[in-house]
Amino acid sequence: MNTFSSLTPAQFAAIGTELDAIRNRVRADLGQRDADYIHNMVKRQRQFEVAGRVMMMIPPTWPLGVASLGVSKILDNMEIGHNVMHGQYDWMGEPALNSKNFEWDSADTSKNWKITHNYEHHTYTNVLGKDHDIGYGLLRMSEEQKWEPRFLANLPLTVLLHTFFQHFVAVQNLHLEEAMIYKTKTAAQVKEEFKPMWAKMKKQLKKDYVFFPLLAGPLAPLVFTGNVLANLTRNVWACAVIFNGHFPEDVEQFPESVVESETRGQWYVRQLLGSANFSGGKLMHIMSGNLSFQIEHHLFPDLPAHRYAEIAPEVRAICEKHGLPYKTGSFAQQTLSTWKRIAKLSLPSGKSGKVSARKANDEALAPLAMAA
Repeated sequence: MNTFSSLTPAQFAAIGTELDAIRNRVRADLGQRDADYIHNMVKRQRQFEVAGRVMMMIPPTWPLGVASLGVSKILDNMEIGHNVMHGQYDWMGEPALNSKNFEWDSADTSKNWKITHNYEHHTYTNVLGKDHDIGYGLLRMSEEQKWEPRFLANLPLTVLLHTFFQHFVAVQNLHLEEAMIYKTKTAAQVKEEFKPMWAKMKKQLKKDYVFFPLLAGPLAPLVFTGNVLANLTRNVWACAVIFNGHFPEDVEQFPESVVESETRGQWYVRQLLGSANFSGGKLMHIMSGNLSFQIEHHLFPDLPAHRYAEIAPEVRAICEKHGLPYKTGSFAQQTLSTWKRIAKLSLPSGKSGKVSARKANDEALAPLAMAA
């Protein structure tokens, strides 16, 4: 089986051409069924939200209300928000489904997320020192990361990350580890950068934990608790899906040098080696925002995600043709593998090479932030 380093320039070029052909074909085929799909998802999400908020105000149906609201939040976050903000539906020309306008039901602002996720993560996928999603500044997720005593808490911190995932994502751009651990950033800088994030977080907190509970009158405690559980459900599920697509034991990470003069074909191969899928039925794919096809998503982040199931066999065939691994397994298998990796890397074992500190590309990020 070939690895990234053993592929020839001709192979990289061929892989780039073959994957570009898939992307171009799907882009040319976008049309009514794609519009119908996202419109239907938006409709279903709103139905689940309204039903959930109503049922939570009626004690006998409270459990169903919590479940319904949880489903609506997952759909808003995974299948709608994540995919719309990737620009998957910009071609429709609908302001409400345009990546520049969309705002989701999450503590993170869409502008902030598009910088940390759309640009940083998808440009530098699994590149140590550039992709902050590798551990979120909180966890040790690579043998190449120098071990520190704080990483003994890898497992409990992972539980904490799952529990409050939307809030950790909201403050990801602050790189709090630089202020709290490495002292390369001042508290004043953090405070100033936190202001727009706090404005969005306050809006979300007031909606779920003040407005709707007050609307319920004497049943406010039930609604408050229901909103806590619905948000917890969304947080844990979203984090689990993302971890299963990025951190199973066989998913590779790369040094910063790999992106120097990187070709299109090399970028594609890095996405293939730095991602993993998990299997499931149609409901699993919808509820994961089709990130169960994380490999296809990393290859084609701007294609409507519901198309990934159709092109996955072609991507797999390209991998087999060029001797590249196509990493997939059940949700349970990928979860177990991910948590094994987290546990193993909490200990001072493996390589101890120190990766360079994050090198922010201010010239690249500044125009992106303005455009977002």
